[in-house]
Amino acid sequence: MTNVGGGTSPAGRSGRAPRVGRGALRATALLVGLCGYGTSMAMMVRAGLGLDPWDVFHQGLALQTGMTIGTASAVVGVAVLLAWIPLRNRPGIGTIANVIVIAVTVDVALLLIPAPTSLPVRIALMVAAVVCNAISTVLYIGAGLGPGPRDGLMTGLVVRTGRSVRLVRTTIEVTVLLVGWLLGGTVGVGTLLYALGIGPLVQLFVRVTPRRVLAVSGWARVESAHRAVDDVRDEQPPGVGFADGPGDRAGRENAACGPGHSG
Repeated sequence: MTNVGGGTSPAGRSGRAPRVGRGALRATALLVGLCGYGTSMAMMVRAGLGLDPWDVFHQGLALQTGMTIGTASAVVGVAVLLAWIPLRNRPGIGTIANVIVIAVTVDVALLLIPAPTSLPVRIALMVAAVVCNAISTVLYIGAGLGPGPRDGLMTGLVVRTGRSVRLVRTTIEVTVLLVGWLLGGTVGVGTLLYALGIGPLVQLFVRVTPRRVLAVSGWARVESAHRAVDDVRDEQPPGVGFADGPGDRAGRENAACGPGHSG
């Protein structure tokens, strides 16, 4: 909008400024979240008490091939992205950043974080890693710039098969956990701690995040999608499936059907 003198009105300038501010906030949340996620992966590796299912697979693959864990994570991420093609998923900038940033960060963090020998320190490092992982999950999903490759695979399969998120996610993660363990990946009490702690922690950190931040992030869409899913389920007669509702469409954009590995 221009005024009589030909200048730009304050309203015109203020209309663009909030959009620029939201974009910068989302990009920052994405980058910090992915770097934090990669760091939490390295912390779990150094603790030596067990990894989350996908990282058990990454570690096992790295042990068998001589790749670094970061490289193994990136290779698996690209392979999973290829599986998106028949599922007709579309990656976002966050999807590509997920593959690259986490891979680089975990390898750098492994060079910087020493492996503790004391059991209490290892336990403390593992607990800190799970907390860091949860905060990072809130940030990177909150950016709303595209799901990670692995979460996109899960939501794509949910849409295409009509199966529940719980069934699809459990099947995928049990499979990669078993294969990773057979390859030599670390499974232990930390694996159980992650499985039991990550969901409640993510929910907690979303709850304490200021509403003005959620309003410009991916979590606003997550909350809307969850409400839409609940509304549709309430309208369905008993025993009727729910495979193509609005929550499924939102699932293509967001990997927030359940926290887990970021990519």
